[in-house]
Amino acid sequence: MKLKRIGVDLAKQVFQVHGVDSHEQVKCRKQLKRHQMLDFFRQLEPCVVAMEACGSAHYWARELGKLGHEVRLIAPQFVKPYVKGGKNDANDAQAICEAASRPTMRYVVTAP
Repeated sequence: MKLKRIGVDLAKQVFQVHGVDSHEQVKCRKQLKRHQMLDFFRQLEPCVVAMEACGSAHYWARELGKLGHEVRLIAPQFVKPYVKGGKNDANDAQAICEAASRPTMRYVVTAP
């Protein structure tokens, strides 16, 4: 699957993924369990992966970076304006993906 950008909403056990192609068409909307996460991203060509900056985001940023993906962490207050509809994991993942598309977005540095 050729995706340009993926937004990931992180949680304790279930992660929501929202991916778009180079034409900004939604190509991937799915829930992944923790043990499925790395296998899913191994199957993809390297692309931009965006996540809200939180405690586990730095761990996932390092792991996905090892697979060749360009990981971008976004502070939660910069994602909130892009949430459409009610607050749920799917809408949050879509908002993260949308926020990452903005050329002036500021990103958080990944902790070593």
